[in-house]
Amino acid sequence: MPKTPDATRRNDRSRRAILDAALALVGEVGYNKLTIEAIAARAGVGKQTIYRWWPSKAAVLLDASLALAGDAETESEWTGFPDTGDLAADLKHVLRLTVDEFNDEKYEAPARALTAAGATDPELGARFTEQLLEPQLALYEERLRAAREAGQLAPDTDLRLTVEMLVGPLTYRWLMRTAPLTHAYTDALVDRVLGGVANVTAR
Repeated sequence: MPKTPDATRRNDRSRRAILDAALALVGEVGYNKLTIEAIAARAGVGKQTIYRWWPSKAAVLLDASLALAGDAETESEWTGFPDTGDLAADLKHVLRLTVDEFNDEKYEAPARALTAAGATDPELGARFTEQLLEPQLALYEERLRAAREAGQLAPDTDLRLTVEMLVGPLTYRWLMRTAPLTHAYTDALVDRVLGGVANVTAR
Protein backbone atom coordinates (compact mmCIF):
# COMPACT_ATOMS: atom_id res chain seq x y z
CA MET A 1 0.00 0.00 0.00
CA PRO A 2 1.58 3.31 -1.03
CA LYS A 3 2.48 5.80 1.68
CA THR A 4 0.44 8.96 2.01
CA PRO A 5 2.60 11.96 1.05
CA ASP A 6 3.82 13.89 4.08
CA ALA A 7 2.45 17.39 3.43
CA THR A 8 4.28 18.84 6.43
CA ARG A 9 7.66 17.64 5.19
CA ARG A 10 6.92 18.89 1.68
CA ASN A 11 5.89 22.29 3.05
CA ASP A 12 9.05 22.50 5.15
CA ARG A 13 11.18 21.73 2.10
CA SER A 14 9.34 24.33 0.04
CA ARG A 15 9.65 27.00 2.73
CA ARG A 16 13.36 26.39 3.10
CA ALA A 17 13.84 26.44 -0.67
CA ILE A 18 12.08 29.80 -0.80
CA LEU A 19 14.17 31.27 2.02
CA ASP A 20 17.41 29.99 0.46
CA ALA A 21 16.37 31.39 -2.92
CA ALA A 22 15.60 34.80 -1.42
CA LEU A 23 18.99 34.95 0.30
CA ALA A 24 20.85 33.89 -2.82
CA LEU A 25 19.03 36.34 -5.07
CA VAL A 26 19.25 39.34 -2.77
CA GLY A 27 22.99 38.80 -2.65
CA GLU A 28 23.16 38.58 -6.45
CA VAL A 29 20.80 41.35 -7.59
CA GLY A 30 20.14 43.45 -4.50
CA TYR A 31 16.90 44.20 -2.73
CA ASN A 32 15.47 46.67 -5.24
CA LYS A 33 15.64 44.18 -8.13
CA LEU A 34 14.45 41.24 -6.08
CA THR A 35 10.97 40.00 -7.02
CA ILE A 36 8.59 37.36 -5.77
CA GLU A 37 8.57 35.92 -9.30
CA ALA A 38 12.33 35.47 -9.26
CA ILE A 39 12.27 33.87 -5.81
CA ALA A 40 9.55 31.45 -6.93
CA ALA A 41 11.45 30.51 -10.07
CA ARG A 42 14.71 29.91 -8.16
CA ALA A 43 12.91 27.87 -5.49
CA GLY A 44 10.94 25.83 -8.00
CA VAL A 45 7.54 26.78 -6.57
CA GLY A 46 4.55 28.74 -7.76
CA LYS A 47 4.26 32.44 -6.98
CA GLN A 48 1.01 31.82 -5.11
CA THR A 49 2.83 29.41 -2.78
CA ILE A 50 4.96 32.31 -1.57
CA TYR A 51 1.98 34.64 -1.19
CA ARG A 52 0.18 31.99 0.83
CA TRP A 53 2.89 32.25 3.51
CA TRP A 54 4.23 35.80 3.15
CA PRO A 55 2.54 39.08 2.16
CA SER A 56 5.63 40.65 0.55
CA LYS A 57 9.27 40.15 -0.39
CA ALA A 58 10.19 42.09 2.76
CA ALA A 59 8.44 39.46 4.87
CA VAL A 60 10.24 36.67 2.99
CA LEU A 61 13.59 38.34 3.59
CA LEU A 62 12.89 38.81 7.27
CA ASP A 63 12.23 35.10 7.76
CA ALA A 64 15.24 34.32 5.57
CA SER A 65 17.48 36.50 7.71
CA LEU A 66 16.21 34.86 10.88
CA ALA A 67 16.92 31.43 9.38
CA LEU A 68 20.39 32.63 8.35
CA ALA A 69 21.11 33.77 11.90
CA GLY A 70 19.98 30.41 13.21
CA ASP A 71 22.26 28.62 10.77
CA ALA A 72 25.19 30.78 11.85
CA GLU A 73 24.64 29.91 15.52
CA THR A 74 24.34 26.21 14.74
CA GLU A 75 27.52 26.12 12.67
CA SER A 76 29.59 28.29 15.01
CA GLU A 77 30.77 27.73 18.56
CA TRP A 78 27.83 29.75 19.89
CA THR A 79 26.24 28.15 22.97
CA GLY A 80 24.72 31.30 24.43
CA PHE A 81 26.33 34.47 25.77
CA PRO A 82 29.01 33.26 28.19
CA ASP A 83 29.31 34.44 31.77
CA THR A 84 32.63 33.15 33.06
CA GLY A 85 33.09 36.04 35.47
CA ASP A 86 35.63 37.61 33.11
CA LEU A 87 33.64 40.25 31.21
CA ALA A 88 36.42 41.15 28.79
CA ALA A 89 37.03 37.52 27.84
CA ASP A 90 33.30 36.89 27.36
CA LEU A 91 32.86 39.92 25.11
CA LYS A 92 35.95 39.07 23.08
CA HIS A 93 34.67 35.53 22.55
CA VAL A 94 31.31 36.72 21.20
CA LEU A 95 32.76 39.47 19.02
CA ARG A 96 35.33 37.06 17.56
CA LEU A 97 32.46 34.76 16.53
CA THR A 98 30.75 37.77 14.95
CA VAL A 99 33.90 38.58 12.97
CA ASP A 100 34.12 34.98 11.77
CA GLU A 101 30.53 35.17 10.54
CA PHE A 102 31.03 38.53 8.80
CA ASN A 103 34.11 37.12 7.05
CA ASP A 104 32.32 33.96 5.89
CA GLU A 105 31.22 34.41 2.26
CA LYS A 106 28.20 32.18 2.90
CA TYR A 107 26.72 34.86 5.13
CA GLU A 108 28.51 38.04 4.05
CA ALA A 109 26.70 38.87 0.79
CA PRO A 110 23.15 38.15 1.99
CA ALA A 111 23.73 39.92 5.30
CA ARG A 112 25.13 42.99 3.55
CA ALA A 113 22.18 43.07 1.13
CA LEU A 114 19.68 42.62 3.94
CA THR A 115 21.29 45.40 5.95
CA ALA A 116 21.09 47.75 2.97
CA ALA A 117 17.51 46.68 2.27
CA GLY A 118 16.51 47.42 5.84
CA ALA A 119 17.90 50.94 5.48
CA THR A 120 15.70 51.68 2.45
CA ASP A 121 12.57 49.68 3.29
CA PRO A 122 11.02 51.04 6.53
CA GLU A 123 8.84 47.96 7.05
CA LEU A 124 11.71 45.54 6.67
CA GLY A 125 14.05 47.72 8.72
CA ALA A 126 11.64 48.02 11.65
CA ARG A 127 10.82 44.32 11.75
CA PHE A 128 14.47 43.34 11.20
CA THR A 129 15.46 45.47 14.18
CA GLU A 130 12.64 44.21 16.38
CA GLN A 131 12.92 40.50 15.64
CA LEU A 132 16.64 40.02 14.96
CA LEU A 133 18.81 42.88 16.17
CA GLU A 134 17.10 43.78 19.44
CA PRO A 135 17.20 40.22 20.84
CA GLN A 136 20.93 40.09 20.09
CA LEU A 137 21.60 43.48 21.67
CA ALA A 138 19.57 42.42 24.70
CA LEU A 139 22.01 39.55 25.28
CA TYR A 140 24.88 42.05 25.44
CA GLU A 141 22.92 44.25 27.83
CA GLU A 142 22.11 41.30 30.07
CA ARG A 143 25.78 40.35 30.34
CA LEU A 144 26.82 43.94 31.01
CA ARG A 145 24.08 44.30 33.64
CA ALA A 146 25.43 41.26 35.47
CA ALA A 147 28.91 42.81 35.38
CA ARG A 148 27.57 46.12 36.69
CA GLU A 149 25.75 44.35 39.54
CA ALA A 150 28.98 42.52 40.34
CA GLY A 151 30.76 45.86 40.68
CA GLN A 152 32.90 45.39 37.57
CA LEU A 153 31.38 48.41 35.82
CA ALA A 154 30.72 51.87 37.14
CA PRO A 155 27.27 52.11 38.78
CA ASP A 156 26.14 54.80 36.33
CA THR A 157 27.19 52.83 33.21
CA ASP A 158 24.69 53.28 30.37
CA LEU A 159 24.26 49.69 29.20
CA ARG A 160 22.75 50.40 25.79
CA LEU A 161 25.37 53.03 25.01
CA THR A 162 28.12 50.59 25.99
CA VAL A 163 26.64 47.91 23.71
CA GLU A 164 26.53 50.40 20.83
CA MET A 165 30.14 51.36 21.52
CA LEU A 166 31.08 47.70 21.14
CA VAL A 167 29.06 46.68 18.08
CA GLY A 168 28.87 50.04 16.30
CA PRO A 169 32.53 50.31 15.21
CA LEU A 170 32.54 46.64 14.22
CA THR A 171 29.47 47.05 12.03
CA TYR A 172 30.79 50.27 10.53
CA ARG A 173 34.11 48.67 9.56
CA TRP A 174 32.24 45.75 8.01
CA LEU A 175 29.74 47.87 6.08
CA MET A 176 32.20 50.46 4.85
CA ARG A 177 35.13 48.06 4.33
CA THR A 178 37.48 50.63 5.83
CA ALA A 179 39.84 47.93 7.10
CA PRO A 180 39.95 44.15 7.58
CA LEU A 181 37.90 42.64 10.38
CA THR A 182 40.19 40.68 12.68
CA HIS A 183 40.15 39.17 16.14
CA ALA A 184 42.89 41.60 17.13
CA TYR A 185 40.61 44.50 16.23
CA THR A 186 37.69 43.23 18.34
CA ASP A 187 40.00 42.46 21.26
CA ALA A 188 41.36 46.01 21.15
CA LEU A 189 37.82 47.38 20.86
CA VAL A 190 36.68 45.51 23.97
CA ASP A 191 39.71 46.68 25.96
CA ARG A 192 39.19 50.29 24.92
CA VAL A 193 35.45 50.35 25.66
CA LEU A 194 35.74 48.58 29.00
CA GLY A 195 38.60 50.89 29.94
CA GLY A 196 36.10 53.74 29.82
CA VAL A 197 33.31 52.12 31.86
CA ALA A 198 35.19 49.94 34.34
CA ASN A 199 34.58 50.57 38.03
CA VAL A 200 37.97 51.99 38.97
CA THR A 201 37.24 51.59 42.67
CA ALA A 202 36.92 47.82 42.16
CA ARG A 203 40.37 47.46 40.59
